[in-house]
Amino acid sequence: MKNVHKLTEGALFLAIFAVLLLITLYLPVLGIVVNLFLALPFILFAAKNDRKSSLVFLVASILISLIVGTFLAIPLALAYGLTGIVMGDFIREKKSRVAVFISGSLVFLVSLVIQYAVAVALFEMDFIKESILVFKESVSMSVEMLNNLGQTPNETLVEQLEASVEMMESLIPSLFVMASFLIVFLIQLVSFPIIKRFGVDIAGWKPFRELQLPKSLLWYYLITLVASLMINPGEGSFFFLAIVNLSFVLQFFMIAQGLAFVYYISYIKSFPKAIPIIITVLMFFIPIVLYIVRILGIIDLGFDLRKRIGEKR
Repeated sequence: MKNVHKLTEGALFLAIFAVLLLITLYLPVLGIVVNLFLALPFILFAAKNDRKSSLVFLVASILISLIVGTFLAIPLALAYGLTGIVMGDFIREKKSRVAVFISGSLVFLVSLVIQYAVAVALFEMDFIKESILVFKESVSMSVEMLNNLGQTPNETLVEQLEASVEMMESLIPSLFVMASFLIVFLIQLVSFPIIKRFGVDIAGWKPFRELQLPKSLLWYYLITLVASLMINPGEGSFFFLAIVNLSFVLQFFMIAQGLAFVYYISYIKSFPKAIPIIITVLMFFIPIVLYIVRILGIIDLGFDLRKRIGEKR
């Protein structure tokens, strides 16, 4: 009886996955939103069943993706399927919400990198470089158009655009990391409320103000900073790419720590809730605010500011 129930449940979830996949593949505008739900059937199934059954479900979903789509649908089934199964397995094992998020992000990142490498190696499809090339060509065409109209383009602005494109090329590994974490966060955001309605118990998030990153990240950040100043690697070299990407990711962590500190201070001082939200928004428009928040994160991580402030209360 139990096996019959499992088969029925699996068939239902596979049908849901097939519908979601069809919408994602053939309705591009709606598919942008719907693709975030592709992991939902896998999370639900893995949260209720053992790993062996989940792997069988994954294989079945790959076969379904071949039937309703083409070979191009397999990467979607693998990326969202593996991510959903790992997240569901962590939920079944009663792991914390952070553990579910990090494990899902890492699995999605690995699948994304492997699929990108396969696309480049076997099919010679490097969509990232092609996108950057298109952007470079559009900048060149804009400059040429202005020259033909007798207007002198702003050289500083053109140089900044070219430098931004070059930096984007260097930051491709970091962009993969950030994209994976963002996508999995959105998957949780849309999927978990539905999963709870199916009776699956999911641990809640701790308040953002309680975020406390490992102190080791601060040492990694300082070592990366010193290495970039002392060694001064040549642009385009492996060491340059490693330093730039490490610095980018670690700076993001320092900013997250700084924001958590801002929310903590606002909470214990009973400031209006709008204040930390306004600071968060200003970070995206005023560089000095972003810089201050990052410095606060470094100080909080290094000197336990929250603990010191808590002791003085």
